[in-house]
Amino acid sequence: MNACRSVLKLGAVAAVAIMASLPSQAALFGDDEARRAILDLRGKVEANKQAAEAANRDLAEQLKAMIEESGAPTRRAMLDLVNQIEALRAEVAQLRGQNERMAKELAEIQQRQKDVSSAVDERLRVLEPIKVAVDGQEFLAQPDEKAAFEAAMDVLRATDFPRAAQLYGQFIQKYPSSGYVPVALYWQGNAYYAGRNYKEAIASYQRLIARTPGHPRVPEAKLAIANCQLELKDSRAA
Repeated sequence: MNACRSVLKLGAVAAVAIMASLPSQAALFGDDEARRAILDLRGKVEANKQAAEAANRDLAEQLKAMIEESGAPTRRAMLDLVNQIEALRAEVAQLRGQNERMAKELAEIQQRQKDVSSAVDERLRVLEPIKVAVDGQEFLAQPDEKAAFEAAMDVLRATDFPRAAQLYGQFIQKYPSSGYVPVALYWQGNAYYAGRNYKEAIASYQRLIARTPGHPRVPEAKLAIANCQLELKDSRAA
């Protein structure tokens, strides 16, 4: 029985030591560490359960041996057995409490692991390019790239033409290979035109034509160039 108690106590001490170390380490857990901690906790819970079952079997064997030796348990032997049973119940209750605490810690670790995985997925989602379609042209764009173009469009819709032209220029400079560039050049030309900056408008339209001669906006750009030349009184060029 003493050996049984020693096993239980060692199991309890080990479980408490493990639980005491978990909170300080939880912040350092990555995916692999969390999985190992979960497996370790499950192992400790199972070990405690097996230790309690072994203690019960040992106690039953002792009782059986006492009966076989004496023919019937004496009053003193029964009293001693009752005391042992009560002590064992206390130890089992302690193990049960430790198991409950470890189960709670396990649930917390699993939740932290889930939160970390969700955060990683969100960061990856933000970095992933998305498919966009503008003027019948489909291409991939980064989220910040798309946001920058839409910001310039919002300013143009607000009729702040000088600022819109500036934002389109900044966009083209920052994302020179973007699928938005032909459209940005077209709308930059329109912003210049609306602000009566006809020479700059012509330059933007010409860059669009030279860069992507087959773009759907090219016919409109050519017509806009002619209008700019008329505004500049350059009827020969128009």
